[in-house]
Parts: sequence; structure tokens; C-alpha cells
Amino acid sequence: MKINRQCITRLGRYRNALHRLEALGFVNVFSDNIADAVGVTASCVRKDFSIFGISGNKRGGYAIAGLIAQINHILGKDEIQKAIVIGVRNIGQALINYPGFVKEGINIVAGFDIDPSKYSQYSDVPILAMDNIGEYIKEHKIKLAIIATPDIAAQQVLDITLSSGVRGVLNFAPIRLKTKRDCVISNVNLVLELETVIYFVNTLEKKRKI
Repeated sequence: MKINRQCITRLGRYRNALHRLEALGFVNVFSDNIADAVGVTASCVRKDFSIFGISGNKRGGYAIAGLIAQINHILGKDEIQKAIVIGVRNIGQALINYPGFVKEGINIVAGFDIDPSKYSQYSDVPILAMDNIGEYIKEHKIKLAIIATPDIAAQQVLDITLSSGVRGVLNFAPIRLKTKRDCVISNVNLVLELETVIYFVNTLEKKRKI
């Protein structure tokens, strides 16, 4: 069965909801509880779980602790995931400074930039020259990269990282990146996302005036 990105995204949302329910004192939950917390149907929850062989008890439901552990394993959260940030300007620096990554088992181990004024080899997250990126990826076995460069440089950066061993890329550059290599690329365009929100806000406002 083919697993799409929406399913994986929902697993993350289920996990967050389970943590909230656990904090409220729940020990066991049913698919209806999870569905209500996430905003999907109970059948969707059960279908997503069945894809990964997650089963509950008709009478007792799912044990929250065990369910969280299973989802963590599926999402790779039972081990530290190392990542690098390429392009240490506004977005890149904000991502490096974001404390929530550590909580989720993601360790930003280095940043890379072409601007020498940003280099800081001995800081908690070292900022290094782009000339060193290929060697660093290979030496530290980096599989994940976050690209936050200007659009003109993004495709070249992608090619360098993938040829060095990276297999997953989160792209914040304002250009849709493509490659024929066997890898996963998620393109995030903040301007387009905001424009979409603006459109629907304006649509709601127009409906209210009618």
C-alpha cells in the first residue's frame, strides 16, 4: 500500500494529540478520542493505523504510552536525527535558534553560508564555509538538510548536498527544487502559504458583507 505525505502528517498530529490526552490523565484512548482531538474521522484514524500494523482493543482501545512509542518509531523519533542548515540569513538563523527541534529529537549540528562574517566554528552550532559542506556531510553521515538560500543558489546547493549523501531536504528557498536522484524534497514557500491564507480571509470578509 502506498503511503502518502498526508498520512505521515496525520501521524504527527495523532502523536501530539496523544501527548495532550496523556497530560490530561488518559491512559487508554479510542479512535474517536483521537479523531476529535485532531479533527478527522475515527475511520481515518483506524485506516492510518492499519497501514502500519497498529491495532487496538475493541473494549480497551489503545494504550497511549505504547501508541506513542509505535508512532515515534514509525516517524524515526526513537533516535536523534541530525540535520544541517544551508543559508544562515533570517530564516536559516531562526531555524538554527529554534529550541523546539531538540524536544522533537532533531539536532541541528551545523550551518553553512558563503558569507565569511557569519562563520563561527566553535559556537554550539558551528557556521562553516560552503567549501566544507561535502566533506562535512560525508564525515558526519548527514542525511537531512534544510535549504534557506536565495533562489539563485538553491538548485546548486541541492545538487551538492545530494551528491554528498543527503537523502532528505526541507526547502525554504523561494523556488521549487527538483532532482532525478532518489531522495525526498519538501518545498515550503512561506509567501505562497501566506497568500493562500490572505485569499481565504478576504473571501470570509466578502461573505460577511453580503
